[in-house]
Amino acid sequence: MSAANALGPDSPFAADPNFMAREQQQRMAAAIESALDDRSALIVEAGTGTGKTFAYLVPALLGNRRVIISTGTKTLQDQLFHRDLPRVCATLKVNPKKALLKGRANYLCLHRLDLAEEQARLASREALRDLSEIRSWARLTRHGDRMELDAVSEDSSVWPWVTSTTENCLGSECPKFQDCFVVKARRKAQEADVVVVNHHLLFADLAIKREGFGEILPGAEAFILDEAHQIAEVASQFFTSSLSYRQLGDLCRDTQTEAAAQTGALALLQAPISELEQRTREFRLALDDLPNKGAWWLAAQREGVNEARDALASGLSGLVDALAAQAERSTGLEACSARASDALLKLGRACGDAKEGEVCWYELFQRGFALHATPLDAAEPLAEYRIASRAAWIATSATLAVGNSFALFQSTTGFTDAQTLQLDSPFDYPSQALLYQPLRIPEPNTYGYTDAVVQATLPVLAASKGRAFLLFTSHRALREAAEILRAQTRYPLFVQGERPRPALLADFIASGNGVLLGAASFWEGVDVPGDALSLVVIDKLPFAQIGDPVMEARLEAIRSNGGNPFRDYQLPSAVLALKQGAGRLIRSTRDRGVLMLCDPRLNTKPYGRQFLESLPPMRRSRMINDVEAFFAADGGAT
Repeated sequence: MSAANALGPDSPFAADPNFMAREQQQRMAAAIESALDDRSALIVEAGTGTGKTFAYLVPALLGNRRVIISTGTKTLQDQLFHRDLPRVCATLKVNPKKALLKGRANYLCLHRLDLAEEQARLASREALRDLSEIRSWARLTRHGDRMELDAVSEDSSVWPWVTSTTENCLGSECPKFQDCFVVKARRKAQEADVVVVNHHLLFADLAIKREGFGEILPGAEAFILDEAHQIAEVASQFFTSSLSYRQLGDLCRDTQTEAAAQTGALALLQAPISELEQRTREFRLALDDLPNKGAWWLAAQREGVNEARDALASGLSGLVDALAAQAERSTGLEACSARASDALLKLGRACGDAKEGEVCWYELFQRGFALHATPLDAAEPLAEYRIASRAAWIATSATLAVGNSFALFQSTTGFTDAQTLQLDSPFDYPSQALLYQPLRIPEPNTYGYTDAVVQATLPVLAASKGRAFLLFTSHRALREAAEILRAQTRYPLFVQGERPRPALLADFIASGNGVLLGAASFWEGVDVPGDALSLVVIDKLPFAQIGDPVMEARLEAIRSNGGNPFRDYQLPSAVLALKQGAGRLIRSTRDRGVLMLCDPRLNTKPYGRQFLESLPPMRRSRMINDVEAFFAADGGAT
């Protein structure tokens, strides 16, 4: 049976009353099947409602080949592995070996749990409670996956104590190696036919292989990248060399713990540990009053910064020398010695010794900093990895093309030789959706713009009876809008940052008439079909914020090569981001809703047409009465 026929009206899936054969899904499955057979590269933009998950799972499973499937987030990864994959396997009556694999920070480290309990006397009451919950769970868990433990929040301060990193992992020398959850998960992945990972793990593996230090993932005949619009950014992160305040603090703490276990070692190491701690704090103080993010060369012009950097390097060098003399005494001290040497190299690289084609930059936090050396172009290493694998590569998402062009995606990911396929959504947008552009909204840089957006939104909220996402391009605008709405609307408000995202979304859905205000993370990957969401409001066109040093360096590189930064990068990136935000509205054939775009540049600037033409074919209006009539047509409920 071909993949297309397996998803047709007479397929095994047809027994499910919720299944509907879709031409777009069948075309996608057929194209993927061909690419898998040829071990070629394929890019598929599948409009919302295509059913792309089944469209790639069916040919992957029918082909009897080893496949690695990578998703955009750990949430989608769990959903794919625990819900979609078992369903497709059961329907097709196939039973491949399956494995779910995440990055090591997602798994409990039993050795570091023991170390954490030894240090717990200095912990807060809340941290001690979380540590106790984790210890109880550790006695029961089979997989050690943090997602299993609901009793401890994702952002608990204890998780870094009880999970490992590449830097502090002791490997086969660890006393808990035989019981290691990471090792068990990787062994299972090595034996599996289908391995489900996320983009962060996939590119962590790529980065390790590129440096020649081994591998995380097994070889495969096919790689399928879902939510592929994220991969250029994720890859760039993993090719970045970074050193942070937290890494240095962890190094000092772990060195102290390991030294305390060896007679006389702490007496020799305490002074260089304390020196490095002091130099780290002084370096952070030297960066005070700088912008929160910027190019390193600008920071280096500030009085005292270079001196503080040199002092930090001297502190690190002192610890490197001290650890070199003690490294042979234990595996833990040997690991700390390697980490200290690596930190010294990263400090130099991020502060001026970067490789060609990298930009050096810094970030400041309330109590810390991070220094980075980021490559301007991740396309080359991605292409090298793909070609060397000799496997099929499938990249799919609802937002990969601008108009009919995949040029931006191809140039930033190295998929320049790939076949492309663009599939429209099967949803009936002309009848299911209305695009509303309110009149008399000022230009986005005008004082009072956010207030004008909120005032224009209020009558639309009244017509929709809440049930709305308000998406903002900045957290400042989000907070301002929340303050205004609290005084002017009766609908329950759910504001990003006030609660964890999963809880916020669950409460919004349960409310039945809520208004959720979100920024970047709510523009994509949020699926709310049905009555709970009938209105999506977007305050501005999502152009990238000026001031990001990596972005500015990339734009300058385009300019230096004779390109036009706005035309070639900024505009198409913003178009794709708008498509993601707009895609939150219609999630099923039964959904109805209004997309409200407030930015007047859609009508006043020549590039506005490019945004509008990239959206689904909705009816358009600038009159509030059309919005009211749209919602009144079904009594204000979907």
